[in-house]
Amino acid sequence: MTRVDQLLPRLAGRDAVGAHTLAVQDALRATGIESDVFAAEWDADVAGRVRTFDEYSDYSDADDAWLMYHASVGSHVGGWFAERTVRKLVDYHNVTPHEFFDAWAPEISGLLVSGRHQLEDLAPLARAGLADSHFNELDMRTAGFAPTAVVPIMVDVRRSVGVVDEQLLDGLGATKRGADWVFVGRVAPNKAQHELIKAFALYRHSFDPGARLWVVGGESSALYRAALDRFVTDLDLANAVVLTGSVSDAELGAYYEAADMFVCVSRHEGFCVPVLEAMAHSVPVVALASTAVPETVGDAAALVPENAPLHEVAAAVWRVASDAPTRRALIEAGHRRVEHFSVERSSQVLLDAISTILGRNA
Repeated sequence: MTRVDQLLPRLAGRDAVGAHTLAVQDALRATGIESDVFAAEWDADVAGRVRTFDEYSDYSDADDAWLMYHASVGSHVGGWFAERTVRKLVDYHNVTPHEFFDAWAPEISGLLVSGRHQLEDLAPLARAGLADSHFNELDMRTAGFAPTAVVPIMVDVRRSVGVVDEQLLDGLGATKRGADWVFVGRVAPNKAQHELIKAFALYRHSFDPGARLWVVGGESSALYRAALDRFVTDLDLANAVVLTGSVSDAELGAYYEAADMFVCVSRHEGFCVPVLEAMAHSVPVVALASTAVPETVGDAAALVPENAPLHEVAAAVWRVASDAPTRRALIEAGHRRVEHFSVERSSQVLLDAISTILGRNA
């Protein structure tokens, strides 16, 4: 019996990599391929679907056994994976360049440097590499992986559609005075929430003094989060900008349902799942054309050149907010883009890639 087990440092069901890992397991098992998930740590809500990596049995003597490692940060689990003699695959979810974190969270910066070195160390040991995007695939090829294939991250971005905290939604609607921006993602320097706040301040000044901004997501750097709080106060935006911290699925649904626009000025993304979440909620997207973002959004977002001044972001938001046909066209294109990245479709892409890899190594 063919088996493709999976390994990662931590399994979290609401995390994109964790959700992808579980979807991969479901897709493999549905075709008769055995697949267990192994990790060093996990959240309580996924405890029934994971085993500690120390329990993994090395199937090196079996011709049809593989172990797939999900790489995104340096970890002792990656080192342990390198020592196994079983046939190896690597599914790469991007390592953020450490320079973004050097000044804000040196401990994270160190893990990112380690993650980059670990990726290069694993390249000659792996039979093949999978990547979430062509942007990530280029990283893998630079590190020395061959062959490689692109398998989009498998996350059900429609999970919060219809799951709404009605009390929160009513409260957001009752205080509406202008266009409401939302951005979803961890508060982290590479996601450039400080640039987002600048663009929003320009938008309020030039177009819509009643606009609000919701920055939704937990923090990767407490120092960066504190700097953002001070920045909001210094710009006299405390009544217009809210950094929510981590939220439930129902709260996330409320912010998407209440938002008029999803605005992303992130400087480094390996895929960017939240832009698809916004599209699933019929929220038009304006984004900088940075790293993997253009590949993910396709024709379903208003893209601003990566090096454009931030007033162009503000102007793009205003054009979408004030032009009903443009807004409708983006919403319709967004729905098509969500379907393009559906779990069902991406599962088939995964199975085709796995089939090719297994056949090549038969």
